Amino acid sequence: MKDPNDMPERLESLKAGIFGGLSMSLTFVITSFLNNLLLAKYFVALSILQLNIQDDSWWVSGAISCFCGLLFGVTYRYIIRSDDNPQLKAGGVLAFGLVRGLTQIDVGFCCYSTILPFVVLAAESIVWFALCAIALDTAIQFGFLKPFKST
Repeated sequence: MKDPNDMPERLESLKAGIFGGLSMSLTFVITSFLNNLLLAKYFVALSILQLNIQDDSWWVSGAISCFCGLLFGVTYRYIIRSDDNPQLKAGGVLAFGLVRGLTQIDVGFCCYSTILPFVVLAAESIVWFALCAIALDTAIQFGFLKPFKST
């Protein structure tokens, strides 16, 4: 049996996912340019972070970050609900950021002789999700998104 109240909640979750994907994509673009202009240029050990916008790997990484943001946006809306619990917010950010970041460290440890670039990517992942959470919280605060109602 379908609940008629499900469709507005699903649409709100879709909005949160789209907003999360867009904010994560913007964060990806900003950090890509920071990696190219600062880190890879001035720190030789971090030159592996350099991505070229004309390269397919940049576009694949961007698409993956957008999809991660979409999943995070939907999930974050359900995590925080209408509670004002900072542990839930931080836990959601760290859960997503650490899963992505620790996977990058694992790949770097297995495939490369230096792990430092992958530690930087792990920290970057946590920053990505933290900035996405801030964007989602701001959207909720201004009424663009509605939090999931706790029952």
